[in-house]
Amino acid sequence: MLTETIDGLCIRPDGTYVDVTFGGGGHSRALLERLGPEGRLFAFDQDEDARANALDDSRFTLIGENFRHMKSFLRLHGVRQVDGILADLGVSSHQFDVAERGFSTRMDGELDLRMDRRNPVTARDLVNTLEEEDLASLLKNYGELPNARQMARAIVRYREEKSIGTTMELREAVRRHLPRGMENKYLAMLFQALRIEVNGELESLKEMLCQSAEILVEGGRLAVISYHSLEDRLVKNFMRSGNFEGVVEKDFYGNPLSPMRQVIKCAASEAEVAENNRARSARLRVAEKIKN
Repeated sequence: MLTETIDGLCIRPDGTYVDVTFGGGGHSRALLERLGPEGRLFAFDQDEDARANALDDSRFTLIGENFRHMKSFLRLHGVRQVDGILADLGVSSHQFDVAERGFSTRMDGELDLRMDRRNPVTARDLVNTLEEEDLASLLKNYGELPNARQMARAIVRYREEKSIGTTMELREAVRRHLPRGMENKYLAMLFQALRIEVNGELESLKEMLCQSAEILVEGGRLAVISYHSLEDRLVKNFMRSGNFEGVVEKDFYGNPLSPMRQVIKCAASEAEVAENNRARSARLRVAEKIKN
């Protein structure tokens, strides 16, 4: 949804924009093509591997931090308001494709799952140290696994005999609890739960969304691509109401107090999904900051 996302931002050539999920730089390159000489683009990525993709452009600045620190680091660069913010959530293709990062359920590698390798906690730590009850809650709340309790119990029993250190060892630990024909789906949900916990993804998303409402200029736009219901629910509720419960508060006269209004909602086209299967679950939402 590259074109839909960039179009949705309604880019001003002289504006200031933020790509909070730089990754391979695809969105940033497309955004820079719409900017004129006076435009500026700041990008965030906590993964040190993303630095190799930094763009050689005087209008571009790459900040190697989690996007939960967006507001603070923009201020360090003298920026207090921006015209647009773009977020492509989830795991980058590079992270999926490098086995030793542990993001892929199909390749054997260290059970890591850290987006920022400065983080001391890995997925290996979680599966080997969490109490069964805590592990079950994590798998249910962040992975939405129907059999979270059985999965957790299987992991605990496996680690009693042998520490779980790799992605294939984790697969083996839960193998009997993967429904036939749905093995990959259940593994994806398991890995999602661990990844969200390791990286504090939902809390980071909440902080970024709140900061977006503060630093966007009136009429500025926020574009977010999400890949699972936990992310999309937070984005949808915030764009609708300005909070994460989705409850629209009103002033004395009955006017909604939400700082934004959603202007675009769409999914990846059949053609895009055929070309890139990872796009099948992608949802794009674009909101505009309401003018007072």
